[in-house]
Amino acid sequence: MDVESQILLWFDHFHQYPEVSWKEYETTNKLAEILDELQIPYRRFDDVTGLLAEIGKGDEVIAVRADIDALWQEVDGVFRANHSCGHDANISMVLGALLLLKDEKLNKRIRFIFQPAEEKGNGANAMIDRGALEDVTHLFGVHLRPIEELPFGKVSPAIHHGAAMFLEGKITGIDAHGARPHQGKNAIDVTVAIHQALKNIYFSPFEAYSAKLTKIQAGGESANIIPGTATFSIDARAQKNDILFKMKDQIEKDLQSIKQLFDIEMEWTWEDITPGAEVSKEAAAIAKDGIIEIVGMENLAEEVITSGSDDFHFYTIRNPEVKAAMIGIGADLTPGLHHPNMTFNHDSLAIGAKVIAKTLSNSAKNN
Repeated sequence: MDVESQILLWFDHFHQYPEVSWKEYETTNKLAEILDELQIPYRRFDDVTGLLAEIGKGDEVIAVRADIDALWQEVDGVFRANHSCGHDANISMVLGALLLLKDEKLNKRIRFIFQPAEEKGNGANAMIDRGALEDVTHLFGVHLRPIEELPFGKVSPAIHHGAAMFLEGKITGIDAHGARPHQGKNAIDVTVAIHQALKNIYFSPFEAYSAKLTKIQAGGESANIIPGTATFSIDARAQKNDILFKMKDQIEKDLQSIKQLFDIEMEWTWEDITPGAEVSKEAAAIAKDGIIEIVGMENLAEEVITSGSDDFHFYTIRNPEVKAAMIGIGADLTPGLHHPNMTFNHDSLAIGAKVIAKTLSNSAKNN
């Protein structure tokens, strides 16, 4: 079977059997099965999903990351796991690169990081804690891009993701009868105040940032009860890490002020903080050369700047000496990432695999 057909078969399998973050059990088993068939050594873990595979010889390591989890969302009226972020494609492209490289003579080792829980924002940290970056000098990632960023056939040497953080909060006031609002402490009033406070966060207009409520749950089935309790979520994003952490400080101050203003109990936790991209010029240049060799100068795209986030960038935040870049693959992807009915041109999978393979090969042959 040719490489392109094999990549499509792998994609069809992972697409058909999506699994959500930290529950990628069968996905990990399938990866192990594939690696066994290819006679590629790998390492699994007792306490988390995902695995590390490796080819080649040498003291230094070039690594590539593929995220393996799916989202949980409503698809055609049914809630289920769904690969609407394209991680099934990322797995298949990286496996394709491994297939293309496994018999090459390399001066360095190449490590394939099949990482769980990117959607939860903490899978990268789990892999780092388990040795994924030991001896690594260069790290590459790959991701399909929506059509508004890259059309099919175009490939970018780097994706500049923004930084993101997510807060979960609970308001505890006092229920009251709808006819006697003075006797209660209305949690909905508090959420409205939070909404307005988020809209009043200002930084330089030259910076890209946003903060918004993404979930409010309050009240029950009775329309005549003023709810005292509510839960809420906040999604905050910025293109730069320093702006994100300034916004975090401001949100903390605002929530404390609102708590005092309404004389209620309110507690919150930051569930995830995903850093913005720290792209290595050297790694991006290596990826650029690989792209040109595979698809030609005419299909080399500019580096992508996007408001989306990815926990890939924890690898470089925690290990600044690692030179990293994530390659963006144009695939005519519509309507967009995380849309329940996301589709893309599957011919992009072979292109992505070849670009990744050439990028890794060039890195591993460089003395």
